[in-house]
Amino acid sequence: MTVSHRITQITAGGSDGWGLFRKARRMIEAGIPVTELTIGEHDIRTDPGILDAMNRAALGGHTGYAAVPGIAGLRAEIARRVEAQSGVATAPENVLIVPGGQAGLFMAHLAACDAGDGALYVDPFYATYPGTLRAAGTAALPVVARAEDGFVPRASDLEAAIDRHGGRVRSLLINTPNNPTGAVYGRDALAEIGALCQRRDLWLISDEVYEGQVWEGEHLSPRALSGLGERTLVVGSMSKGHAMTGSRIGWIVGPEGAIDALEDLATHMTYGIPGFVQDAALHALRLGPAFEAEVAAPFRRRRDIAQRLVAAQPVVRAVPMQGAMYALLDIRATGLDGEAFAEALLERERIAVMPGESFGRAAAGHVRVALTVEDTQLEAALVRLLALAGELAREMAGPQAR
Repeated sequence: MTVSHRITQITAGGSDGWGLFRKARRMIEAGIPVTELTIGEHDIRTDPGILDAMNRAALGGHTGYAAVPGIAGLRAEIARRVEAQSGVATAPENVLIVPGGQAGLFMAHLAACDAGDGALYVDPFYATYPGTLRAAGTAALPVVARAEDGFVPRASDLEAAIDRHGGRVRSLLINTPNNPTGAVYGRDALAEIGALCQRRDLWLISDEVYEGQVWEGEHLSPRALSGLGERTLVVGSMSKGHAMTGSRIGWIVGPEGAIDALEDLATHMTYGIPGFVQDAALHALRLGPAFEAEVAAPFRRRRDIAQRLVAAQPVVRAVPMQGAMYALLDIRATGLDGEAFAEALLERERIAVMPGESFGRAAAGHVRVALTVEDTQLEAALVRLLALAGELAREMAGPQAR
């Protein structure tokens, strides 16, 4: 017996981009000390007050089946939050509670696309995007964003990708603030993307899980732009803004008709999210913006550390860090690609970072550093990373460079 083509083709027969991460974890399990800078996992745990709320809810009996679209209070709180942030009227009926942002992305594409439809996504991309789109039965179509454009896609490139697929494209996935680049899409760029979606009749799927981590500019949800409210599905999550990665709870916000259809999907896919987890999420959201700013503050501080260290040396360049919890570093001056450099860094310095190649063709020759360890430990790791890069660049240049 064989498993389905849908499953075997999730990685399209190649790497899923997580090889070095798994290698680093095996080293740690074997007792080898490794500075882990691979994934976007906070170095703090979920706030005890949130866990207390979860525990009270569970002990209070909220352990049975919960309403499939989400408990009324949580849907209403998310609707209030989204309306306050975007200025777009939002009702609880526009909100579906889902088991984390990753599930939200999968479900949104199932809602937007039929089997075989083209689904656009931007390269560089979060490592699971292509597999998510393939698992949803779509033709996953990457569109390269250029470094000289701040890694924001050009509408002309998106349109060309639609034409190459014979016009049978139903969705565009964007992510701002962006993982891995840190790019924050401005109003003009989003307006251009939105006009394309209207002209070519696309669903716009907006991954906004890093909405609270903006260091330069401002976060603007495309749902707030004229004409986009009825064709935009916003995916949000408690993971990044509230350090609740393991709780697996997020949401999709969109037109009421789409949310009604997605409720049917949720009925047959998850049958709802544990009520005690939803109660904890409601408690966390009611802590307000000050709590989210507290969770985000270390990443702004560490971004400043990374910028200072990179600016003080000539080999490694940093992609502008406008948002999110990462630094994307250009290491091509070492003569290595991102995978080779990340391997060398792990073997020689016991520092684990993600190769840029894990995030697409446009990020080749880069490494992504997660700013997810304590400040002094991060600074020490970056100093060693930059020193290795300098050493490799001198080796490539030959004896005359020494």
